[in-house]
Amino acid sequence: MSTERMDAFDQLLHRGEANPRTRSGVMSVEILDRAPDWERFMGCYERVSRTALRLRQKVVMPMLPTTAPRWVVDPHFDLNFHVRRVALAEPGTLRALLDFADTAMQAPMDISRPLWTVTLVEGLTHGRAAVLSQMSHAVTDGVGGLEMVAQLYDDERDPPPRALAPVPIPQDLSAGELTITGLNQLPVGVLSTARGAASGAAATVGQIIRDPVGALGGALKYLRSAKRVMAPAAETSPLLRRRGRATRTEAVDIDFDALRAAAKAAGGSLNDAYLAGLCGALGRYHQTLGVPVGTLPMAVPVSVRSDDDPAGGNRFTGVTLAAPIGQTDPGERIRTVRAQMLSRREEPALGLFGAIAPALSLLPQPLLEAVTEAVGAPDVQASNVPGYPGDTYLAGAKVLRQYGLGPLPGVAMMVVMVSRAGLCTVTARYDLASVTDPALFANCLREGFDEVLKLAGRSASPVVAASADDLTGSDPSGRSA
Repeated sequence: MSTERMDAFDQLLHRGEANPRTRSGVMSVEILDRAPDWERFMGCYERVSRTALRLRQKVVMPMLPTTAPRWVVDPHFDLNFHVRRVALAEPGTLRALLDFADTAMQAPMDISRPLWTVTLVEGLTHGRAAVLSQMSHAVTDGVGGLEMVAQLYDDERDPPPRALAPVPIPQDLSAGELTITGLNQLPVGVLSTARGAASGAAATVGQIIRDPVGALGGALKYLRSAKRVMAPAAETSPLLRRRGRATRTEAVDIDFDALRAAAKAAGGSLNDAYLAGLCGALGRYHQTLGVPVGTLPMAVPVSVRSDDDPAGGNRFTGVTLAAPIGQTDPGERIRTVRAQMLSRREEPALGLFGAIAPALSLLPQPLLEAVTEAVGAPDVQASNVPGYPGDTYLAGAKVLRQYGLGPLPGVAMMVVMVSRAGLCTVTARYDLASVTDPALFANCLREGFDEVLKLAGRSASPVVAASADDLTGSDPSGRSA
């Protein structure tokens, strides 16, 4: 029987599902121009689950750490468990939808099954519908997730039917069987590890003999880089230090071309402008509450996924910025963010966490949680996920926009920007113990991006979607729906 090993980093994310503070679930909220036909909708997920194998795989953990966990095709896979259907109570506003999504995000996943669910939400205003797609981060990252489910979508409302791939072959593997297999393979594994270590040591010794000065310089350079990577980028904000269990989500919609033009006007990228707008929002929030802060620690994932990488698994590293929330000039914020991003990307020890993940994955759960608590977390995480560029349809319904809700692994706020079909959505999910004035933060979020857009001389203004309830009869991108 052929099974797929779970790598150490994904294993850490999977183990985090046991603790509400470290759950890694991510959610996509797509707004559709109408409710799709249910049978056709189910058919889309039946089709994609046959080609994206990870959607039918569950994780089998060994009873003892004798070997890595395995991804296996679930012999009891039930599409009806993973794809659901609900309706919002009237009036079905976007605010109500985001609150529903927040509640769903707080629930633990059933780790005995494949780690995803999809909920079709009907009853939104103006005849709209929504799709809430929730997935454990152990399955894949944001970019990989888009690649994994790309076959769900069509580029026209009523395309010709597509053929179904064969049903994946189920795999029976228990935790006990995996443990015994690991024990049987342990001598071979130890010998292989020893050989690898010896080979690596020999290569290192050879390099030192050939160039002792260069080898020592390289080691010192890496150690200095590791110290910078591990050190806090800035002092945490006094406003954002508390952690609770209740969360809330706010979002703004921004014209893609306007944000890109603003970035170009200040000599930055789209991502730089996004982070500068977010910094502006956080700075306004702190200033209004009488706690001005110059910088705060902000973690930014950086994708390292190549064209050859499979859609499953996580392929990213992270940089931590001293986010310049105290800078009042939006152009200067863009340039400051850009300089820090370029500098951090060049750190030799940037992939340090990935290097130590195998050792961390062997720690008992209480010790792993203690280590996680000791390391601490930044105030904010901010992700940027490039979506599909053109119009897309799901089971005959047009996707108007997409919001990304991320986990809160010890942070006060997780912000996700998704660019899709001419629109950028910026979604901030935050801990209500830290951000205690939702109305003020919603206004600051809008104003933070307003001032960035003005750099391009555009009149386009983002809308605080959850407050304005802009599920109108028109396509937000300006095209006909």
